[in-house]
Amino acid sequence: MSRYRGPKLRITRRLGKLPGLTQKISKKTAKPGQHRKTSGDGKNKTTEYGIRLEEKQKLKFNYGITESQLYYYVKEARRRNGVTGLILLQLLEMRLDTICFSMGLASTIAGARQLVNHGHITVNNKVVDIPSFQCQVTDIIGVKIKATSQNLIKSNLKLVNSISRPNHLEWDDLKLEGRIKNYCLRSELLLDLNELLVIEYYSRR
Repeated sequence: MSRYRGPKLRITRRLGKLPGLTQKISKKTAKPGQHRKTSGDGKNKTTEYGIRLEEKQKLKFNYGITESQLYYYVKEARRRNGVTGLILLQLLEMRLDTICFSMGLASTIAGARQLVNHGHITVNNKVVDIPSFQCQVTDIIGVKIKATSQNLIKSNLKLVNSISRPNHLEWDDLKLEGRIKNYCLRSELLLDLNELLVIEYYSRR
C-alpha cells in the first residue's frame, strides 16, 4: 500500500486535526461524503470497530506511514517492557522525519521526510537519508555542510514559527543542530489520539 497523496483537508475533516499531515484548516465543517452533509444529528452511528479504525487511521495519516509499517511498530511496542500504547507513540516520535518536524525544520512530517530523502539531514555528523531511521537519546541532529542544505533549513526555520518544540528536544539556531534529550512525554504530543484503541484494533492479529 502506497502513501496517501490525495486531498489532505478531506482527511482532517473526517479524522480531526492532524498536525503532521497539514497545518491548514478546512472552511467546511461537515465530514466528507455524500451522506454526511450535516454533523451531530445522530443518524450516522459509529460502531466500536469504526472508532478503533479512525484512531488507527489518525496515526497512519499523521505520521505518513503504511499499514505494514504501523503493524510493525505495534508488534515492536508489544515486545518491549512498559506501557504498550506509550511505547508505540515514542517509537513513532523517534523516527528521523518526525524528529525533524518536531524541531521545526519543516511544516509537516511529509516535508521533513523530503528533507531526509534528499540528504540534507545528518545524525551524529553522518548523512542519513532514511526517514524511518530510529533515533536514540543523545543523538545530534544536524544539517549537511553544504550551502544549499544550510539555506533551505534556515528559510524553513523562518517560515515554521507556529510549532513549539517539545521539552525532550533542543535546537541551536547558530549551529543549526539539535539534540534529543529524552523520550517524549505523552502530554507533549500534538496529536489528539487514544492510543489504547489502536492497540485494541490490532489485538486480534
